[in-house]
Amino acid sequence: MYIEKNVVVVVSEPQLKGIVSRLYCRPGFYLQMHPDGTLDGTKDEGSSSSLFNLIPVGLRVVAIQGTKTGLYIAMNCDGYLYTSEHFTPECKFKECVFENYYVTYSSVLYRQRESGRAWYIGINRDGQVMKGNRVKKTKAAAHFLPKLIEGGWKEPEIHCMHIVKQKTRECQDVRAPRQKPH
Repeated sequence: MYIEKNVVVVVSEPQLKGIVSRLYCRPGFYLQMHPDGTLDGTKDEGSSSSLFNLIPVGLRVVAIQGTKTGLYIAMNCDGYLYTSEHFTPECKFKECVFENYYVTYSSVLYRQRESGRAWYIGINRDGQVMKGNRVKKTKAAAHFLPKLIEGGWKEPEIHCMHIVKQKTRECQDVRAPRQKPH
């Protein structure tokens, strides 16, 4: 719903759905999710298993959902990546963009106990996903380039909208009255 010149426009479906992307990692692999939920890297740019919805769930926080499986990527308290049917707090990742346009994804929930260092999603040079507490933000294993496939901002279509007239009312001046100088 949004307001446009005293008219409320109600859209029948949410506008923001997520951004369909492939996540290319610097070691040369695309992150992929197999039908059974396992994660690894692939060199095949056209693999349908490497398509993900990047869904904004907070300020610089995203959920990563496999488009084919509908499963979410999550990180547990030991730093292992797994997939979940349901969106949970373990599915939230902080997205950080560097000057070189590479992006890192760190767990919102978990980090090193003593140092406070974040745990990251990473792919090693063999194409295997790494344990989050073994990945450092400065290493290539943690650097991803999201390659946009399809934007999730859907323009509302006229047949999907219900236009409702908004009642207008007089505006009141709520400012304190001006006082004359003494």
